[in-house]
Amino acid sequence: MVPFPSFFNGLARTVSMKKGKPASDERDSGKEAAEELAKDAKRNELILSSSGTVKSSSSKSNNFASVCSRRGQKGVNQDCLVVWEEFGCQDDMMFCGVFDGHGPWGHAVSKRVRESVPPSLLCNWQETLKASIDTEMELGLNDHHPHDHRHRFEIWKESFLKTYAAVDQQLKHHPKIDTFSSGSTALTIVKQGEHLMIANVGDSRAVLGTTSENGGVSAVQLTVDCKPNLPQEAERIKNSKGRIFCLPDEPGVYRIWRPSGKTPGLALSRAFGDYCIKEFGLISTPEVTQLRITESDQFVILATDGVWDVVSNQEAVRVVSAAAANSNREKAAKRLVEFAARAWKRKRSGIALDDMSAICLFFHRIDDGGDGGQQQVVESSMIVSALGDRDDEDDLVKKNGLD
Repeated sequence: MVPFPSFFNGLARTVSMKKGKPASDERDSGKEAAEELAKDAKRNELILSSSGTVKSSSSKSNNFASVCSRRGQKGVNQDCLVVWEEFGCQDDMMFCGVFDGHGPWGHAVSKRVRESVPPSLLCNWQETLKASIDTEMELGLNDHHPHDHRHRFEIWKESFLKTYAAVDQQLKHHPKIDTFSSGSTALTIVKQGEHLMIANVGDSRAVLGTTSENGGVSAVQLTVDCKPNLPQEAERIKNSKGRIFCLPDEPGVYRIWRPSGKTPGLALSRAFGDYCIKEFGLISTPEVTQLRITESDQFVILATDGVWDVVSNQEAVRVVSAAAANSNREKAAKRLVEFAARAWKRKRSGIALDDMSAICLFFHRIDDGGDGGQQQVVESSMIVSALGDRDDEDDLVKKNGLD
């Protein structure tokens, strides 16, 4: 395969010529090239943002992802998600993200973030990677390489930071979406070979399922829920004149408040949008971390807070592992969301069910003697009514042709 910078630059020049733009207009051309890649991936069914199947013929990809998003009882589903196999036309790369909107325009904000982040990240990654290569060539450095483990992460981290900042600014000036008192979380990952880069804003969570010494599967939390009462977050908020406290009927739910007035109170310390409190300590800067996947690591779960509010990390890993053990990896996310919905009914009786979304990304192929290692199956069950018991849920799935 042609190295990404060369391939991407060639595509950018082609876009420029088609649109009659000067070749020097690299930034705009790069952005449009990334958007063209996204459109092409959609045409080739490599991007999933609702329901469907994503297939990959790449021998380098062992990935297998199961996806489920379900509306709660609060109105329109403000969760959304995306899976992009062969991210940026790279055989060994994959992009996944879950986004949880809030506020009157939350559904529009989360969808806009979902549409904007992947191509923007591709563009910024290309620019950062190319700049790094050019700098090292100019300096005659041979002791580092863009594919070195540590160097690779620094390039991705810078790309994520640039992307999240740019997308947040675009939202601020969006002509059709009101982000003054609405926003969205964003938990995104890029899997590049055995490397996993994670960027998180908000309280969605990534949890790793890894084989323990006793042969079971243990849970390892990969992200920190961005809550206002965390020491480092609270310090920033207070230094920005924001206030942090819980309402009397919500003990333990810490929120950011403006210096004066009763609203808004946001139970997050990082989010896209929400410009009414951006100057009081809320930021959209992601926490960027990395993981080198080993043979012991089985899968990663990305899920919105509707799941984690009622399901522990270990419970989630147990549900997904059980689905995989029963040859139901394609239904793992659905099983997790079903489990969370039942847990919500037990633990939060009388409280409206939250939207719930999950992506379960498996790292290793199943040696079943067939073509299971050659395709990426992604299932998204969009259930749009209040949840009943498990039998009712299964009937509803069959009725809507989603099973």
